[in-house]
Amino acid sequence: MRMESDPIVPSDQLMSVAVAAARKAGALLQDYAETGFRIEHKNPINLVTDADHAAEQCIIDCIHAHFPSHGILAEERGSATRTDSRYRWIIDPLDGTTNFAHHFPMYAVSIGIEYDEQGQVGVVFDPTRDELFTATAGGGARLNGRPVWVSDTHVLDRALLVTGFAYNIRETPRNNLDHFSRFALRAQGLRRTGSAALDLSYVAMGRFDGFWEIQLSPWDMAGGTLILREAGGMITDLHGNPHSIHQPELVASNGLIHSAMLRVIKDSLFQD
Repeated sequence: MRMESDPIVPSDQLMSVAVAAARKAGALLQDYAETGFRIEHKNPINLVTDADHAAEQCIIDCIHAHFPSHGILAEERGSATRTDSRYRWIIDPLDGTTNFAHHFPMYAVSIGIEYDEQGQVGVVFDPTRDELFTATAGGGARLNGRPVWVSDTHVLDRALLVTGFAYNIRETPRNNLDHFSRFALRAQGLRRTGSAALDLSYVAMGRFDGFWEIQLSPWDMAGGTLILREAGGMITDLHGNPHSIHQPELVASNGLIHSAMLRVIKDSLFQD
């Protein structure tokens, strides 16, 4: 049951709180990076640190201070508040935990805000570079306040692509190793950064031309997918169907190489 009494909040007000929360959490992460942190293992290669937990609590506290009735879906604690609000904040306090744990400066804070399950605001903040990616539905995408757009690369052999590998890659045959090798032979270059939120944001502003991954969670995508769409990009599932952040796989691109990417994936992932 949804709360009919939820007041409509202007997008700029939501954005202001989301940006403040992301910047505050990013500063906290940098403090932990300098002073030290504890590491726990969810499984042999899936880590969580006390910095994750502290940054997540920081964001939740900020949301509660302004919108106490809003729902929250967070990576470390799941649904952190009631779910009957028409608003839901989907947060990843530290996207790229393994990078962070190894002092590799490629990680971000990601926040997406839904209203009636439709993305309204997206924020991805990289505290190591002080790069803030933002978007509102229908309002375009920006990097540090400046409008950004996807690249104009139109053929796959001139494209720089990026992907990621799931934490259960050792246990499941459903991974993207096969089509990783195929893309390596077709694209100009291939990268693996370890942060899906930054991968999507980089496609949005033209640093990458395309991105695909097959086992993602809503908090990995909620901020970045809106940013990419508002920058003129295209996102589908692996078959080319409409994508939702509540399904684990996606293909994201500048739109111009999307069909070519789907053909490579079709030739690999679905071969027995």
